[in-house]
Amino acid sequence: MTTTLATGVNHRLPADMRKVLLDTKGMPEIWNGLTPLARNEWICFVTYVKKVETRSDHLRRLTEDLGRGKRRPCCWPGCPHRRPNAAKWFSKPK
Repeated sequence: MTTTLATGVNHRLPADMRKVLLDTKGMPEIWNGLTPLARNEWICFVTYVKKVETRSDHLRRLTEDLGRGKRRPCCWPGCPHRRPNAAKWFSKPK
């Protein structure tokens, strides 16, 4: 049986994130119960980082936080791809 996982507004669900969600009991239902904007924030939160170690940590936080009932990533200014105002938090000073 294949479980369908919804995607975000600007971002597609990457393979590693899909696997984590499908492999964690109850996570597909929680994930699909989020709004498209909330799913978008989680996808960006996981994929925006550069280091493999950081991405692994964000994948772990995804399942832990969703399991605790959080709907959006904590301490995340928002998707810079969707919210231009959030981009200022990600630009490097010159």
